[in-house]
Amino acid sequence: MILSPRYFLSFLALLLLSISSLYAQDISPVPVPTASQLAWQDAELVAIFHYDLHVFDGEKYVQKVNRITPVPDYNIFNPEQLDTDQWVKSVKDMGAKIAILTATHETGFAIYQSDVNPNSMKALKFQEGKGDIVKDFVESCRKYGVDPGIYIGIRWNSFMGVHDFKVQGDSEFSKNRQAYYNKMCEGMVEELTSRYGDLAIIWFDGGAHGPKQGGPDVQGIVERNQPNALFYHNLDRADIRWGGSESGTVPYPSWGTYHTPSWFANRGDSINFRPIKYGDPEGQYFMPAMSDAPLRGYNGRHEWFWEPEDEPHIFPLENLLHMYYNSVGHNSTLILGITPDDRGLVPDADVQRMKEFGDEIHQRFDNPLVSIIPNKKGVLQSNLNSAITINEVVLEENIEFGERVRKFVLEGKVNGKWVNLYEGSLIGHKHIATFPEVQVKSIRLKVLESKGEVKLKSLKGYFN
Repeated sequence: MILSPRYFLSFLALLLLSISSLYAQDISPVPVPTASQLAWQDAELVAIFHYDLHVFDGEKYVQKVNRITPVPDYNIFNPEQLDTDQWVKSVKDMGAKIAILTATHETGFAIYQSDVNPNSMKALKFQEGKGDIVKDFVESCRKYGVDPGIYIGIRWNSFMGVHDFKVQGDSEFSKNRQAYYNKMCEGMVEELTSRYGDLAIIWFDGGAHGPKQGGPDVQGIVERNQPNALFYHNLDRADIRWGGSESGTVPYPSWGTYHTPSWFANRGDSINFRPIKYGDPEGQYFMPAMSDAPLRGYNGRHEWFWEPEDEPHIFPLENLLHMYYNSVGHNSTLILGITPDDRGLVPDADVQRMKEFGDEIHQRFDNPLVSIIPNKKGVLQSNLNSAITINEVVLEENIEFGERVRKFVLEGKVNGKWVNLYEGSLIGHKHIATFPEVQVKSIRLKVLESKGEVKLKSLKGYFN
């Protein structure tokens, strides 16, 4: 049947009205994550590998010195036992689902085959100048089922005299060098985002100022070549935010939303970075916090790069668990810095500690004493066959629909009466509620305040 123009227009109007109505019903009352942000929070544990020339210089790493002092001979870079499979397997055993590699850091040296940066693995005697650790790393990630990401340092480059994005000086020579540096950085980003397949995240160390600030234009390159990757970060865009410290923790509550599209442009007060630590429950942008710390950060040390005889400063297991509870358990993703050594291997002591950490997480959380799946708006409740002793409950929202819960209470039935075990505000991707051990015959979660319809995911009870 052929519709007349009049009936066709009426049909089209009705169709558009129906689509508009469905769309209006679908609009979320809170910001929702992209697929890549959702995958980031689902990962929970992320590893970042820092590797650069000064791993081989036999000296203590001092950031303020390394940022301004060129390494005299890049041929000190000689990891004769290089094995990126060993790197990635070690973090896989810990439970990391995403691993990130520093393709360039503050020396300016690029650990891949760059056609635009002369200070790269092409210049080395090692592997006859044909090595590409980024390529090896990405292939290892895919072999072990870990999503790869790349960290690009362009804010500092001691080899080229760049500090805080800038070539020093105002002369014509300095301006020409700045233009050259910007073009080189754009070329490296093009190489790194186009040669290695899909990447989980592109991380710019210290940010990536763009043309408006006199720097390279990299955001568009990432968006063109890696449209599904997290972009972290510049003054205009940040898909995740720094959690305000390098302690591996964030405070509670740490909302996954923020009031500007880039925390980097609005870092909060200079004393304690409160806005980026806590987020903004009324924020219009989904931007969860990350919690980062080096594995070798114990007892007064804070080492992102390997140094000899530093094993005593590997965090003990109890410290790592504290990080887990106060990062993953506070709606954040925990990023641990891992330090391959001058042989090209992650040291045995680090591998062992990561394995212990992963095993302990499994031991604690794989077998809940009670597990409840939601079947009623705003309430999760389970009646148990017999009383159980618990001291922890893991709560989860379905954050595909955003963070909707604003206030909740967790109750347990003790001797026939409901008693408060825990009160909170944010649940988000995951909240680990801890309280004194108690014997309960039933557990329930009551959401007291929310934005829109509550979308709970699960409640699991444990005794740890």
